[in-house]
Amino acid sequence: MIHDPDGPDLASAPEAPLASPWNVPNALTVLRILLVPVFGWLLMSQGGDDTSLRWWALAVFLVAIGTDWVDGYLARRQGLITAFGKLMDPIADKALIGTALVGLSVIDRLPWWVTVVILVRELGITLLRFIVIRRGVIPASKGGKLKTVLQAVGISILILPVAGWFAQLGLLVMYAALVVTVVTGVDYVRQALSPRRRAA
Repeated sequence: MIHDPDGPDLASAPEAPLASPWNVPNALTVLRILLVPVFGWLLMSQGGDDTSLRWWALAVFLVAIGTDWVDGYLARRQGLITAFGKLMDPIADKALIGTALVGLSVIDRLPWWVTVVILVRELGITLLRFIVIRRGVIPASKGGKLKTVLQAVGISILILPVAGWFAQLGLLVMYAALVVTVVTGVDYVRQALSPRRRAA
């Protein structure tokens, strides 16, 4: 599962004082980063018209999502949260989702305006999150978690080399993800800039 920038994740967790950066969660984060250009090439190669490459792109995307869930789980469960992980994990997440959105727009599977709105929201909230993190972390909302799931599901469907009603379903899921993305973004800004938090 893609980490939700609206709430606590590795970036806001305390670093384990004795944790070595040479550990499995960090290795999975590096693997995810390395998979991003591979995924992008598979998705956009030959204008997205090669059916077999699209299936491979979906496989790589799902593996990358899997490494995201596993590295976060292991880091927390085994006390392996490091400065490297807190820095690179959200970067890897944004790179994966950003590449997927841009790639789908390049091959005409997703309107560019949807990609732009989502990317602007994600980057803006990430910057705001790091600005306000000194005053405490804003808890993850159910809407933020729903946004994350909808984005992952919608992207996965649109990567598939299929047309017709199933492709339309992927677009509907992404439109739903867009609405939740914008609403949760506005709510995050409201919480971050509330007088109570500014006084904290």
